[in-house]
Amino acid sequence: MRRRMRCQLAGLLSLHTAPFRASGVPDPDTPALLRLSDSLLAHYKKSTRPVRDWRTTTTVAIDVMVYAILSVDEKNQVLTTYIWYRQHWTDEFLQWDPACFDNITQISLPAESIWVPDILINEFVDVGKSPDVPYVYVRHHGEVQNLKPIQVVTACSLDIYNFPFDVQNCSLTFTSWLHNIRDINLSLWRTPELVKFDRSIFMNQGEWELLYVLSHFQEFSVKSSDSYAEMKFYVVIRRRPLFYTVSLLLPSIFLMVMDIVGFYLPPNSGERVSFKITLLLGYSVFLIIVSDTLPATAVGTPLIGIYFVVCMALLVISLTETILIVRLIHNQDLQPHVPSWVKHLLLERAAVLLSLCLQRFFSLTSLDPAAKLNHYGCEDPREREVAGGTRPAPAFGSLAEGSPLMPSILHEISTIRQFLEKRDEFRDVAREWLQVGYVLDVLLFRAYLLAVLAYTITLGALWSLWQYA
Repeated sequence: MRRRMRCQLAGLLSLHTAPFRASGVPDPDTPALLRLSDSLLAHYKKSTRPVRDWRTTTTVAIDVMVYAILSVDEKNQVLTTYIWYRQHWTDEFLQWDPACFDNITQISLPAESIWVPDILINEFVDVGKSPDVPYVYVRHHGEVQNLKPIQVVTACSLDIYNFPFDVQNCSLTFTSWLHNIRDINLSLWRTPELVKFDRSIFMNQGEWELLYVLSHFQEFSVKSSDSYAEMKFYVVIRRRPLFYTVSLLLPSIFLMVMDIVGFYLPPNSGERVSFKITLLLGYSVFLIIVSDTLPATAVGTPLIGIYFVVCMALLVISLTETILIVRLIHNQDLQPHVPSWVKHLLLERAAVLLSLCLQRFFSLTSLDPAAKLNHYGCEDPREREVAGGTRPAPAFGSLAEGSPLMPSILHEISTIRQFLEKRDEFRDVAREWLQVGYVLDVLLFRAYLLAVLAYTITLGALWSLWQYA
């Protein structure tokens, strides 16, 4: 009986708002969907929260599904995402008996004709290009479902220190801008576990990979005022590093390997200096090319930027070491003898420590000085022993001792002897400095190689930990 009375009342109400014939009589053939819409919206007041008792709290259940990561602006600290946003609440003024309206259990109504909660995202910094969805679904027991896609442009604290192996955590905070928690409360549409690992609609072919979406509910108040409800969704994304590894890291690694290989060029040749200068110039051009690829912020520098700077510094140190070795090897005529402490440290201690074989250098310096004189046609004591202790007569022995040519000949011979001895001395100095340069070159090369290996292992370990954390 009560259901029949309600249906009759709903029918009378729908007749008052239903279309009329030309004669002014209500059309009895009005569709049930139209009668239901007119019945619900005839006396509806969208300016009032839809509760019969003002003490009743309207609970809005919300849900977020990430569809795509459109852009990540590291410089401006802005994240642009495309999400599917869903919310539902109970409207006590939008309820009906399906039996009175041809068993209709749900209907779509214009969103601008009913009350909609003022749920906003706190991190909004710009209005995205979101499509307009003008309708909402209403079920017979008063549940209103508002489903719409949103392009969200939000502020996010982006940490680029680990670039290109960085993981970003950006939050989307949904809250009522005006109503406190006694008027509007928030809850999750689905369980947190389903929200966390839901990647069913995510476009997974871009630069960023969606790891998970965390959800958290909390109450907050401003200066001891009324409490407000907010629902936070933490969107955790990770950059795919393959492109940056191929375009940034591998070329830099190849140039550093070529710099290490350049140490195997002979230190006494000038090709090593020109080779390392060419590498340094090539690395400078490489940094200019990739400078636009690196993210830039006003608060920090990515580790890969520090890596490039250190690599440049290592190339400069390598070039400086090469110039030092070349300076030691060449222009020995202007250098004194190698100091004894340098011989002791480099030619004895360092050579043994580095397990160097300096026989090819020492064989050049182990000749008897008297034999060197014989090499230049001067007197050799061993020839005297072979001749039985008799000194061979010089070719000019037949000249008279009082000849005027004798002093000039003796002077020329003495000058030649002094010149040869001086040249031998210069050659000995040059040979000593060549040995010092060779040992110092190997010593600095191994120290340089050790520094590069330690630096590479440290960066590789850090990036591996960040990538698989």
